[in-house]
Amino acid sequence: MELFDNWFGLGGSAEAFGRYAHYLAGITWIGLLYFFNFIQGAAFGEMGDAARGEALRKITWRTLWWFRWAAALTWVSGLWILFAQDRLFDNMDYWKTASGMGIAFGVLLGTTMAANVWMVIWPAQQIAIGSSVSVSEGGEADAEAPAAGKRAARASRVNTLFSIPLVFFMMWPSHFGGNFGSPEGSTRAIIWAVFAIMWIGMELSAVGKLGGYDGPLNKLVLDKHQDTIKYGLAITAVLYLLFEIL
Repeated sequence: MELFDNWFGLGGSAEAFGRYAHYLAGITWIGLLYFFNFIQGAAFGEMGDAARGEALRKITWRTLWWFRWAAALTWVSGLWILFAQDRLFDNMDYWKTASGMGIAFGVLLGTTMAANVWMVIWPAQQIAIGSSVSVSEGGEADAEAPAAGKRAARASRVNTLFSIPLVFFMMWPSHFGGNFGSPEGSTRAIIWAVFAIMWIGMELSAVGKLGGYDGPLNKLVLDKHQDTIKYGLAITAVLYLLFEIL
């Protein structure tokens, strides 16, 4: 069957299957991320303890299963695509091109987001949801629940921030990256430095390592989802304009 011919390499069947899994899982993951940030949070603020507890138990708990496994499949299938293309270990010159840099940005952002899901959001939500359900059933609240809820909210919101440049730079090779060829070493260094400051600074802030969970950067960028969208678009624009200007 032609589908299974030319298995590895650029345009091979392994890459095609990987992309299909990557797209399906990514749509599911980011869609649920936006549901949590844009819809559920606002709705829960209008609910009483009993209704919130019921929704957490019947909806959020199930949604989190799909959320975390979609994140895992998106990450694994993304690495599979690079492996199938022989990009992971061979042809290191690719990562010096504008297209390769864009994909590298996406890989780092996606890996950070997946780590946030499994290492921050999921453990924290187990505490917060368990406490809310307990209260709705007449039990005692878990004293750790408020802090856990804050951790989960900040990590979820920074994932929303990262998703905006992530999506742009994942489509970068097909639509824009090829226009910039291979930037000079100094140009690459500047672009990488700006990316690293934004990426590492926001992640450290979101996990409370830079100014605490209610530090000025978190309050500016992550308190309101409208601001998160605005700054996500601004980060994307800055990185794109660096390629244009430099």
